[in-house]
Amino acid sequence: MKHIGIVAVSSEGAALCYRTICLESSEFLGPHEHPEITLHGFSLGRYQRLIDEDRWDAVGEMMLGSAAKLVESGAQLLICPDNTVHQGLDLVRERSPAPWMHIAEEVAGEARRRGFSRLGILGTRYLMEGPVYPSKLAPLEIEASHSDRRTA
Repeated sequence: MKHIGIVAVSSEGAALCYRTICLESSEFLGPHEHPEITLHGFSLGRYQRLIDEDRWDAVGEMMLGSAAKLVESGAQLLICPDNTVHQGLDLVRERSPAPWMHIAEEVAGEARRRGFSRLGILGTRYLMEGPVYPSKLAPLEIEASHSDRRTA
């Protein structure tokens, strides 16, 4: 059983990710069982300032900072439940101290497994205008239609 590290950006995403891991794990591990989970998060405001300044490399560096803290605490697998910041992750992932579950790769893989050729994606303007989903869906010949919430 892996020790999972959650790289928290938004409190909503981190809380939902933690809860989902705990609830879904019992199907595989038995009643009331889930892997060890550690969570680290810098302020969403710090991330948002960098996103607003189009400094995706610095967003990635912050994610690596969380990753280092999580690996130091024993995490063997890293997850970030916030779609938008994966644009920064893609720039620094090869330097990560542990493997990541990349949110768009997981979505693309599941879409392919189910035989989908087109997905509807909802997200922030940054996500909709950025490369996170197109870079993972296009190689699998999966189209994405999208809509944004007009907020960060």
